[in-house]
Amino acid sequence: MRKAIAVVAVLGVLGISSQAFADEGASATVTTAPAKVSVKGARKYGAAGCGLGSIVFGNSAGIVQIFAATTNATFYSQLYGITSGTSNCDETGPGQDSARIFIDANREALAKDISRGKGETIASLTKLAGCSDTNAVGMSLQKSFRVIFPNAAVSNENVSDQIISTLASDKSLSCSL
Repeated sequence: MRKAIAVVAVLGVLGISSQAFADEGASATVTTAPAKVSVKGARKYGAAGCGLGSIVFGNSAGIVQIFAATTNATFYSQLYGITSGTSNCDETGPGQDSARIFIDANREALAKDISRGKGETIASLTKLAGCSDTNAVGMSLQKSFRVIFPNAAVSNENVSDQIISTLASDKSLSCSL
């Protein structure tokens, strides 16, 4: 276990120092805006979440996320990042970006709840989308289930687009998307 922690620590230091060296060579006149979540649901971190692991390993998919999660847990950076808004842990409130990220992360559970017209994920989505009535959101999404999930191979982007479109177009839901 100590060896694993040491390896993760060394990889983290190497990742951070290589970023520092890369930044040193950059022109002083170049300024970059902080990275933000795009409207299409792309994010700055992978499945392991935000924290030091997301900075060191980025949003690469696959086994790399195990190292990112281990780094986050070892250094408690995710807890600190969420609390302070650092380490790719941006503060996000209700709105379209938050709803898209939530839909992407909870697709399977959301599909089950939408098919039933109720459930915990629909309640959470209702709050994130700034809608007024969880039951009405559940019924509206249930009516649009075949449009939202036309087949199992539909992309997360299309699922998010259809859900956001359904919520935004139904004025009785009073969503703030």
